[in-house]
Amino acid sequence: MSHAASFKQRAKKWALLSLFALPLWAQAQGFDPGLLTSTAPDRAAKLLAAAKVDGSLTMYTSIAEKDLKPIIEPFEKKYGIKVITWRASGDSVLNRTLNENRAKRYTADLVHAGSVELEALSREKVLQQVNSPHFADLMPGSVPAHREWASTIYSLWVQAYNTNAIKKADTPKTYADLLDPKWKGKLGYEVENIDWFVTVVKSMGEANGLKYFRDLASTNGISIRKGHTNLTNMVGAGEVPMALTVYNYMPEQLKKKGAPIDWVVLQPAVARANAVGLMRNAPKPAAAALFMDYLLSEGQQAFADLEYLPSNTKVTSDLRSFKINFVDPADSLDNREKWRKLYDEIIMRGGK
Repeated sequence: MSHAASFKQRAKKWALLSLFALPLWAQAQGFDPGLLTSTAPDRAAKLLAAAKVDGSLTMYTSIAEKDLKPIIEPFEKKYGIKVITWRASGDSVLNRTLNENRAKRYTADLVHAGSVELEALSREKVLQQVNSPHFADLMPGSVPAHREWASTIYSLWVQAYNTNAIKKADTPKTYADLLDPKWKGKLGYEVENIDWFVTVVKSMGEANGLKYFRDLASTNGISIRKGHTNLTNMVGAGEVPMALTVYNYMPEQLKKKGAPIDWVVLQPAVARANAVGLMRNAPKPAAAALFMDYLLSEGQQAFADLEYLPSNTKVTSDLRSFKINFVDPADSLDNREKWRKLYDEIIMRGGK
């Protein structure tokens, strides 16, 4: 085979592969899709140049509204690239992203939500594989084998309590302590925290874990509330003496504002990753990939300052001292029907 023929074959093969990397209309803008999976030394420089051409990107996210500015603003100032956000719950982000993709309305460049939602998007074949040089700095398990998303932060579930209603010395030290009758009518629970429930049950051994929650629900009751922020505020206001499932940064942020709230961690603790993924049909793929790199590197300190557990191990965090069980997004999706039935029976209906 001649050199020319060999080159044509390689070019044809690359062209076919590129069709799967980005849609034709995105490639027509002159962007090299190979940059997304490149490990070449000049990747960063070429990505930045292409991102400058994009000029902006759109991210769908479930990050708390108040936390978006300190995360995004430094990136915009450094690169002059605008980050447009649409913010909603993880479920809403997932549903909107999938519905728009099915309708071939390609608006989002990046999606930042829970790892379970990102894994669901991966399975729907709407995310793009990326090779970021920052993957090597992340905590084990932060990047799945398919490399279509990467964990940026871990939200640690903690048990928050009102300091006017409960003394620190009286807080539970183990899950078993919550079975004491003194906790009857005092326990709040966020309605959507099925992943916390499942992970705690599995850490105890499934049979023992299910029995534990049945006993807890029937003995002391579990008050179901909607929204982590809402539940945290209710603890601060004294309406709920103790919340079993709020994210660590929420009571910590409220505590710093002077609210009578603090938190403990029953171990093994449970944490769920939030992750970022680049859309396969991203209108601004270069800017999106640049911002993804930023969230996994420089942006990690902003997450730490907001009391999140950063996935990048180069960023220090006191939260790394806890023994933590991490939610498995693949298992969560594969066994959702089984666990949803048990969750509804035990938590939502109080074991009745």
